[in-house]
Amino acid sequence: MSQSIRKIFKDIDKPLLIVVIVGFVYGLLTIVTASSRAAVVNYDVSIYYYFFRQLIFIMVGMIMAIIILKTDTKKYKAIVPLLFILVVILNIVAWQSEALGGSNNWIDLKFVKLQPSEFSKPIVIALLALMFEKYYRKLRTTNIKHTNLIGTMLIIALLIPAIIFLQKDLGTLLIVTFIIGMMFLCSPILNIEKFKYGSLLLGLLIMGIIVYSSVSGELLNDARKSRFSSWFDPCGQYESGGYQVCNSYIAINDGGLMGLGIGKSKQKYSYIPEPHTDSAFAIIAEEYGIKITVFIFIGYIFILWRILKIASHATTIRGRYMCLGVACYIFAHIFINLGGMFGVIPLTGVPLPFFSYGGSFVISFIAAIAIVERVDYETKNHKIKL
Repeated sequence: MSQSIRKIFKDIDKPLLIVVIVGFVYGLLTIVTASSRAAVVNYDVSIYYYFFRQLIFIMVGMIMAIIILKTDTKKYKAIVPLLFILVVILNIVAWQSEALGGSNNWIDLKFVKLQPSEFSKPIVIALLALMFEKYYRKLRTTNIKHTNLIGTMLIIALLIPAIIFLQKDLGTLLIVTFIIGMMFLCSPILNIEKFKYGSLLLGLLIMGIIVYSSVSGELLNDARKSRFSSWFDPCGQYESGGYQVCNSYIAINDGGLMGLGIGKSKQKYSYIPEPHTDSAFAIIAEEYGIKITVFIFIGYIFILWRILKIASHATTIRGRYMCLGVACYIFAHIFINLGGMFGVIPLTGVPLPFFSYGGSFVISFIAAIAIVERVDYETKNHKIKL
């Protein structure tokens, strides 16, 4: 078994692995400083509380990554549908559970809270990739109708987003919808059919929002409405929803080029709520300055480039689409988190890869990277050719 693992690690993409490891190590160190005040004052625990919990989550993710690396993607045809059914059930359970932060997207197991929608992301990616591979030639054939096939694929793909919509988790809904949309846009489906079904889905979405708003009385809760209303002028509407973005601006501005120094953030002291989660980047910028945050952006660009490169060289259709889906997954998290932090888009709470505390996301993210590395391993060893 050890020889098998050594062989796999020998053939996976080393540059991607190294940057990911560096990202997690640096992320762990920044979580200590970002969470120190919240840990001691809010929860009366050690300043290393979130550090050790995050480390445990990473270790669980590593165990899962080894399993994924050792599992041939051919076996996904039997495994992934079962996992998809499981996450559908878990998301329904979460939907029926007690709301947390305005969303019904958590399952409280007392010793740990699970967010099934996070686990859904790599599973949806793998499922779509398998369907695109299975029906590739049929979808590319122009002289037959694809209505039933495409309709079935869309219903399966949109089942998770529909449940997440009911959970009122806007950030995760945007990410999962973006992943599915991009994968369908790049799918083997004929362009004319992409336009036709895309237009139909857009119309159904608008109708669904209207019906839901009419029945429930509102689409967004008061907290989310305030984020949208304060989007253009967060500091001008500080008390009505713009305080988090405004304090992030202050943190980034105070950090300047060189930063205030490790552990010297001022905004983590009650100004930015839960600074070790969605607003981690603002604390990093304040303490380490632009000189470090530039390397964070470079690291993200490098990771996305390596994943897309692996996708372009993949020897299987499923491998190609799994890598594409993972790239969309990572990009969406980066864009939505930092876009909200910089005021480019309304603030929506989603984790930032490597730097945000959160068990479900960390395990899901590591699993997604492991899938990419497995695809690269199979490409180098020519497991299956087109």
